[in-house]
Amino acid sequence: MTKQIPKASNIVNHASLVSAELRQRKLGQSGCVLWFTGYSGSGKSTLATALEKALIDDHHFAYVLDGDNVRHGLNRDLGFAAEDRTENIRRIGEVANLFADAGVITLTAFISPYRADRQLAREVIGSDRFREVYLTTPLEVCEERDPKGLYKKARAGEIGEFTGISAPYEPPLNPDVIIDTSANDLTSCVAQLLAQLRQDQVITA
Repeated sequence: MTKQIPKASNIVNHASLVSAELRQRKLGQSGCVLWFTGYSGSGKSTLATALEKALIDDHHFAYVLDGDNVRHGLNRDLGFAAEDRTENIRRIGEVANLFADAGVITLTAFISPYRADRQLAREVIGSDRFREVYLTTPLEVCEERDPKGLYKKARAGEIGEFTGISAPYEPPLNPDVIIDTSANDLTSCVAQLLAQLRQDQVITA
């Protein structure tokens, strides 16, 4: 899949006077995107926000782009049909790319059910700084948790196009990180991701 071409023809990229290397030296980290994907209730937002807090506490620059929060603002014009889900992920991929350019360790918490959409995000952001984090928490566990009552509504037919019930989820074929939040507590999940960031030298200070 190729990146969409802008409709306007009179635009050019404006180069920054700050290089990626300078940002890395100043911040003690490299900009990257941890792209959390999994069913609703798998723990994406919980884990992303816990990791964000751990990074900030350790004096690193991190930010969570959460699915619900983005849909309240930037993507409030989108629904949950397949084409809207694709546009939702396209937009957030572009935003996450800008955050990574700024040197931020960016944590995205979206179901992002389609492989092609996640691949497009990887291509926009760049494989060198994109890490797909697959939360393999089983659907039955997610449904038991049902923190927002969404599965109950989906089963009752009150919500259409609900991932795992009336809409598909395409699991990653080759994710960078695999985590099952039903088998590991939050502390150990955060520790696993911190270790991965250090191993990948995203965190350098």
